[in-house]
Amino acid sequence: MNGSEFARPIVGLTTYLQQAQTSVWDVHASFLPGVYIKGVTLAGGIATLLPPQPVDAEIAARVLDRLDGLIITGGKDVDPATYGHDPHPTTDEPARDRDAWEFALLAGALRRHLPVLGICRGAQLLNVALGGTLHQHLPDILGHTRHQQGNAVFSTSTVHTVEGSKLAGLIGETSDAQCYHHQAIDRLGDGLVVCARDTDGVIEAVEMPGHDFVLAVQWHPEETLDDLRLFAGLVEAARNHTTERVNLWPPPN
Repeated sequence: MNGSEFARPIVGLTTYLQQAQTSVWDVHASFLPGVYIKGVTLAGGIATLLPPQPVDAEIAARVLDRLDGLIITGGKDVDPATYGHDPHPTTDEPARDRDAWEFALLAGALRRHLPVLGICRGAQLLNVALGGTLHQHLPDILGHTRHQQGNAVFSTSTVHTVEGSKLAGLIGETSDAQCYHHQAIDRLGDGLVVCARDTDGVIEAVEMPGHDFVLAVQWHPEETLDDLRLFAGLVEAARNHTTERVNLWPPPN
């Protein structure tokens, strides 16, 4: 039996790069809330952080060569210029270094069929990377702020999955989701399908049929680690991916 079948897969998680304060230090720093890391490790993976940095396709490829799965994490709004829109007054000042880094990692991951999980911003970035667009401020459309109440207070939404989707296979027909987003997917990116909406009809998850695991949710599963199903799904897909890669090495003559 191949020992790689039980190896803990290495999962890369993208991070913030901005001013941060700890003790007497107030510095420009890479960081990520520890709940993301805990979600990966509790699900059986090895977490490694991927801070924004100067990037090209070769750099992204070398990083991805060492990963079994990729999580695009939450954070600032994606730069509206990347999907051809002018910024809404409420849209964050863009973090273009992070946008470029994550677009490069995502493009490389999709080319090599690396398992990908997008979380909140990660769902929006996946959609934009594939040619889609975003609603920049949901209250303008829905008339309420329940998706993002502010002051770091998460709201609970009920999401309804699409029957037969990969997501439904992981979490069932409905699930309570911790939300903190004022933006959402508008026009769907190429190759993506909607796999969950909330009671307002907002797209809450998308996936890419035909791939082993490309799934992105608008909510924050890292905030409810008593339910590891999404992290476990990504880690299992990453484990399968690395097992297949080991079994294909060395390549046939």
